[in-house]
Amino acid sequence: MTNISRDSEVVELNQPPLYNYGQKVRAKKTVRNDGTFMGKEIGEVLCKKGDEGYVVSIGTFLQQFYIYGVEFVATGYRVGMKRKELDPVETITTTASGASS
Repeated sequence: MTNISRDSEVVELNQPPLYNYGQKVRAKKTVRNDGTFMGKEIGEVLCKKGDEGYVVSIGTFLQQFYIYGVEFVATGYRVGMKRKELDPVETITTTASGASS
């Protein structure tokens, strides 16, 4: 049987997402189109290392990872990124009532 290579042995979905909706984040690396971004050529840069954006969606991939849809301010592109590809710019805390501060 073929061994499946995983980025990590940790299944992120066993814990809540690290980033919250509306949280400002920064790209840790340059991301290029792998063919899944419509209207852009394969290999075209979607975001550069250091670009900042906001988490606008949270999905999953391979029943293992969270994928954060990040809308980058400079380009307006929404790019799906893994936790390891992002750094927080600001921390959003949630109060007991569920309101963000």
